Amino acid sequence: MDPVRLFVFGLGYTGAAFAREMRDRAAWIGGTVREAERAERLRAEGIGAQVFDGKQPGTEVAGALAEATHLLVSIAPGKAGDRVLAHHRADILAAPNLRWIGYLSTVGVYGDHGGAWVDEETPPQPRRGRSEDRLAAEAAWTALASEGGVSLGIFRIAGIYGPGRSAFVNLAEGRARRIVKPGQVFNRIHVADIAQALAAAAARPATRIYNLADDEPAPPQDVVAFAAKLMGVPVPPEVPFGEAQLTPMARSFYGENKRVANRRIKDELGVVLRYPTYRDGLTALWRDGNWRG
Repeated sequence: MDPVRLFVFGLGYTGAAFAREMRDRAAWIGGTVREAERAERLRAEGIGAQVFDGKQPGTEVAGALAEATHLLVSIAPGKAGDRVLAHHRADILAAPNLRWIGYLSTVGVYGDHGGAWVDEETPPQPRRGRSEDRLAAEAAWTALASEGGVSLGIFRIAGIYGPGRSAFVNLAEGRARRIVKPGQVFNRIHVADIAQALAAAAARPATRIYNLADDEPAPPQDVVAFAAKLMGVPVPPEVPFGEAQLTPMARSFYGENKRVANRRIKDELGVVLRYPTYRDGLTALWRDGNWRG
């Protein structure tokens, strides 16, 4: 089989983590960022980054796609639809070596289930807004993959945390709050576990939906309290949900309550989570001293 040549639309927090995970498995890695300065930094790491702002085609993207065997899409859709498909759909369909596409979506497409468990067979019922846009993008990528005869992995991701993005940062910056809504739980997933799951899927190209989530959906106030105790700082007081001053986006998160099952990535991809609970992930971040990123 030809060596892996990976192209990532959106070398942000998650996309770059995946690119680094694939360093020893790929003959070449490239992708897009929005700013020239970040492209230069990634090139210094050996990642062929180029600028694509989602408003017009990337000048060198078509050439890179012509060489790619694997493609990851980590750019959120807008109200007008998927930005990558708007400018590079024809280039992707014309890519002669492409054998796998990974599309990063969200567990938000499942909507609210009152705290019940959901898995990949649960029919999506997204609330209006961003999750609805994500489900539409999933459908658009499914159509493209079918037309092009390429395997498509759709990855529905829970709340992402890791270096530079965790309760530690919120506590250090004085932004952490312990908002309590009885019965509310969320799943999370460490960015390193996302990267390893994507690598496992890329090695076994298949058209499949996968949930990327940890083993333990938990109340958000418990996560903040655990991080505070690790840091040795006061645990923020509880704030009843009804009294919390939240942005519309933050309030929308609390409008969805579900437990996300992750059995498929374990059974089909052989993934063993490095950080199966928030306690494992936060403890490692604090121990290793890289929580600031």
